[in-house]
Amino acid sequence: MKKQYKIAAVVLIASLALLFQGTAVTAQERIKALDDDKAAYMMGDLVVMRPLGIAATAVGTVFYVLSLPFSLAGGNEPEARQKLMGDPAGYTFTRPLGDF
Repeated sequence: MKKQYKIAAVVLIASLALLFQGTAVTAQERIKALDDDKAAYMMGDLVVMRPLGIAATAVGTVFYVLSLPFSLAGGNEPEARQKLMGDPAGYTFTRPLGDF
């Protein structure tokens, strides 16, 4: 009987050692994955979000020009310019790459 307890204790200790060793490796891999995620965010931003931002800026400019007579008459031309052209242009051209 005592031999079985010794074997069970060794198996338990070995299992716990492997469990804690896996946790340390997982933490190191997670830190590296965060760096890789930042690169993925940058690539996604460059390939997807920046072209969409350019398109939004162009569409906003068209709508700004179309709304210009009405916004001048209403006295809110600066707000219309900012919302329709400034915000999309700022999001596209002044935001750091990969920073959403």
